[in-house]
Amino acid sequence: MNTRQLPLEDICVVEIGHSLAAPYAGVIFAHLGARVVKIENAAQGDYARGWGPPFIDGSSALFHAMNHGKESISADFSDPACAKLIREFIVGNADVVLQNLKPGNLDRYGLGAKDLTELCPSLVYCNLGAFGATGPLRSKPGYDPLVQAYSGMMSIVGHADDAPSRVPVSINDMGTGMWAVIGVLAALRDKGRGDPERGQIIDVSLYETALAWMTVPLSDCLAGGPEPARIGSGSPNIVPYQVFTCADGAILVAAGNDTLYRRLCDVMDLPSLADDPRFSTNGNRVLNRKALIPLLEARFVQAPTSDWLRVLEAESIPCGPLQTVDCVINDEQTLSLDILRQTPDGRTTTVALPVSFDGRRPPLPGNTPSLGEHNYLLTKPPARERSDDLLHEESD
Repeated sequence: MNTRQLPLEDICVVEIGHSLAAPYAGVIFAHLGARVVKIENAAQGDYARGWGPPFIDGSSALFHAMNHGKESISADFSDPACAKLIREFIVGNADVVLQNLKPGNLDRYGLGAKDLTELCPSLVYCNLGAFGATGPLRSKPGYDPLVQAYSGMMSIVGHADDAPSRVPVSINDMGTGMWAVIGVLAALRDKGRGDPERGQIIDVSLYETALAWMTVPLSDCLAGGPEPARIGSGSPNIVPYQVFTCADGAILVAAGNDTLYRRLCDVMDLPSLADDPRFSTNGNRVLNRKALIPLLEARFVQAPTSDWLRVLEAESIPCGPLQTVDCVINDEQTLSLDILRQTPDGRTTTVALPVSFDGRRPPLPGNTPSLGEHNYLLTKPPARERSDDLLHEESD
């Protein structure tokens, strides 16, 4: 797949972002063919450049993973002349702006949603916040673990007697980046079938994303169910649906319905558990989890993982080994998907877009920019001319 075949080749995205949420949205757009111009703080750049080790040529591997394929402009927004150049660049080039700075920060420099959409009515402007655009916490900054704690997510992660722990990837940051892309694409679609000069202001946040991930626990609670609790690798709604320790390792077994459960009992030579009324339906198994799981655990530990995987797979019972990250990198399925790709300069290997078009995965869109590598863009003529003279107004 070459660049001409990518779906967003005619879209320019300006990312005024740092850390993870806006940069992840930006890198998704870059993989889909958009031109992504990243505006960074002139003094130190995106904070994530220092979030290591490991480092690759002075920037963290995390930064490379989230920012390859972009152009970098360094800016000092407190300098009115610099802010004016940024504003002119956006109005003259951008279809989309992504920003995840502290609420109100960009408004001081004439770069907030209201100012820029007045200057450029067709602009789609997306705010990626911490707690949402309304409510008592609308101005509160936030990072992923703070939102994991506040949203109740940490209260259901781990085992009953564990200290609170977080999902060890920035699930709310990256999820918010995904929602930003979904919202922006919907707004661009809306423009395409209506008024092409009408943009929109999109608001997404880490907290709203966390609440979306928590849809099932929140819905269970709202329906009068028991307070969601930590149950390790298990599911509150399906049993058995968790990791089991075997003689030489561990596997996850997902017997997601009554038929699969009966097959599991047959394979494990435990017919009495299939006929026991306490366990005959999934609802009963959920209610009697504490009685059933130890009986299965005692049986699984009697044989090695390879034996269990072989017999379970033969009966089409969903299962798989508990793998470490290094195993995943070298796993035959991972390799066959060709999803781990190198940037063109060979410096970075990271994960490509988990989407294919007509069986072809978009390539990595380019290398990771150095801070301010593309500052010359501010002196180039705009990509499009506008009928008004708004580009030449002086900043406040």
